[in-house]
Amino acid sequence: MANGWARDGAIQDQIDDTITDAVSTARARLPIGEGSEYCDDCGEDIPPARRKAIPGIRTCIECQSKRDRQIRNSGINRRGSKDSQLR
Repeated sequence: MANGWARDGAIQDQIDDTITDAVSTARARLPIGEGSEYCDDCGEDIPPARRKAIPGIRTCIECQSKRDRQIRNSGINRRGSKDSQLR
């Protein structure tokens, strides 16, 4: 059931688009190319289980966690009010 000027199914379309964007962003962050036995940031050994689980990985868990905390999401605001879109 749509409300206002939105058509039926518009909310589900927003949800689907948000999920699709999140999956695309996550895939873009996956490492590509040749992996490393040693972390590019700190030089520590990368455990073999981590290298096997994520082919192409070049950072240890601790350094990757630091990198992940620095990522800022700048997605599209699909849930903005009509007033905010008119400004």
